Amino acid sequence: MKLARAIDRLNEAIAHAVGWALLAAVMICSGNALMRYTFSLSSNAWLEIQWYLFATMFMLATAYTLKRDEHVRIDVITSRFSRRTQVWIDLLGFILFLLPIALLILYYGTPYALLSLQSGEMSPNAGGLIVWPAKLLVPLGFLLLVLQTLAEIIKRIAFLAGRIDDSSFTRAAHNPQQEIAAIKAANQLD
Repeated sequence: MKLARAIDRLNEAIAHAVGWALLAAVMICSGNALMRYTFSLSSNAWLEIQWYLFATMFMLATAYTLKRDEHVRIDVITSRFSRRTQVWIDLLGFILFLLPIALLILYYGTPYALLSLQSGEMSPNAGGLIVWPAKLLVPLGFLLLVLQTLAEIIKRIAFLAGRIDDSSFTRAAHNPQQEIAAIKAANQLD
């Protein structure tokens, strides 16, 4: 469980840091639109940095999404089973599907990103940016996802062994009504 908690903390810290990329993307997008429509000035670099920031948010926060149990699920089917059966389904899904696919993408994505880094690959667009930082996000994102998958496997096994309860891997809201209520509460909406 120590390893699982350490991986959880790592992905939480990265996700919170990456959250600032959203603010940067919104500011850059707004500034770019303002410059383009007000002064007819634009640059491919500004468009590409928006893509890079979006890629950063998506690739580096995916593991955190898994940790929070906020990924796409088949709750319509699994909600009919006991909690123990649901955990077995999660465990088998992680071991048989998520982990092998994530490892495969990590395996093939790493040389792809390193080749881009070694060649100093640039965007083919006029005024574009270097490409390799965006390509490095692929292996880095999938490495984080592999680590989080291992943490989730550890937590599910600990639950099945009776060592922990499911609060360390269960989302706070269990149905759409609870999620809507949680969002309203967080935003202080009526």
